[in-house]
Amino acid sequence: MNRSSAFKAVGRDLNAVLLHDPATKNKFEAALCSSGFHALVMYRFFHFLHVHRYFLLARFLSTLTRFFTGIEIHPGATIGHGVFIDHGSGVVIGETAVVGNNVIIYQGVTLGGTGKDKGKRHPTIEDGVMICSGAKVLGPFTVGSGSKIGAGSIVLAEVPPNATVVGVPGRVVRIAGKRVDDLDQELPDPVEDEIASLTQRMRELEAKIENSENKNNK
Repeated sequence: MNRSSAFKAVGRDLNAVLLHDPATKNKFEAALCSSGFHALVMYRFFHFLHVHRYFLLARFLSTLTRFFTGIEIHPGATIGHGVFIDHGSGVVIGETAVVGNNVIIYQGVTLGGTGKDKGKRHPTIEDGVMICSGAKVLGPFTVGSGSKIGAGSIVLAEVPPNATVVGVPGRVVRIAGKRVDDLDQELPDPVEDEIASLTQRMRELEAKIENSENKNNK
C-alpha cells in the first residue's frame, strides 16, 4: 500500500467510527478516543514495515499497540479500508488473516488458527461482514461478504455470503434473510430419548411380571 492509499484507508476508518458508533459525535472525538481507530492507524504503519521486511520493528510496534489499545493485530495481516473495531479490547487478528472493506468487529473477537494448518492459517473475511462480541473464527476458510457472526459463536468452517451464523460450533441459520430449511426440523434430545427408552423397558418388564403372575395363579 502506498502513502496515498494508506491515508485514504485511515480516512475511511475514521468515517467508519462515525458511521457505526452513535456515542461518537465528530471526527475529532473519534480520532482522540477510539481505541479501534488507534489500533488500525498503527497497524497500517507497522504493516508497511512488515512488507518491507523490518519484521522485528513491526512486531515490536504491534506489541506496543496491543499494550495501549488491548487489540492485537499481527503485522502480516491484510486489512482493507472502512474497518470498524468497536470496544476492541481482546480483539486478535492473526498473521495470515485477510479482512475486507467495511467490516465491523466487536470486542473479544478472534480471527485465529487451529494449530493444524501450515501457510494460510487464518480466515479470510470478505467485505461488509459483521463479527459480534466474543466470536471466534478459526481456520483458513472464507466468511462470505455481508455475513453476520453471532456473539460467542465459534466458526470452524466456510460461511456463504449473506449468511447469519450462531452457536458452538457455529451453524448457518439464515442466508439472505431466509431461514435455512434443515433448521426447522427438531433436533434430537438425547436425555428425552433415554427416558423414553427406559420407560419402554419398564413397561416390558411389567408385562413379563404380570404374565408370570397370571401363570402362577392358574
